[in-house]
Amino acid sequence: MPENTATAVAVDELPAMAGQDLGVSRWVTISQDDIDRFAALTGDRQWIHVDPERARRTAFGGTVAHGFFTLSLSTVLIYELVDVHDAGQILNYGLNRVRFPSPTPAGSRIRMTARVAAVDEVPDGYQVLYGLVFEREGGLKPVAVAELIFRYGRSAT
Repeated sequence: MPENTATAVAVDELPAMAGQDLGVSRWVTISQDDIDRFAALTGDRQWIHVDPERARRTAFGGTVAHGFFTLSLSTVLIYELVDVHDAGQILNYGLNRVRFPSPTPAGSRIRMTARVAAVDEVPDGYQVLYGLVFEREGGLKPVAVAELIFRYGRSAT
């Protein structure tokens, strides 16, 4: 699937997007430095993430990214795939069905595909359920699968 640019859409056009594949994001390299900074920021310094020497002796063969680090990229990558240009506000409303089927080793590249799974009207806008799949370059299974929920409010003009 080729990388693409963001699909531009107005808030009131969101219902017509239900069922649409949005494409694939750019590749993102997950460096050990990125993992270490995420660990420092969150306080999650579990050794499988931050101790390369110890992690080398595991089945993973080295450190792996936190699942939540991978998942945290969903908000920046969704903006690469869809641009709701006239939204008065955009809220990350939460997640459903999050799984991490395989690890993300330090140094690997990942990208995200997204699909508009559902669009529901809410007061003053729409709630969009995105189906996300993160793949690792050369990996056989996804590194993360989740449903991301955004709320788009109409502009107060």
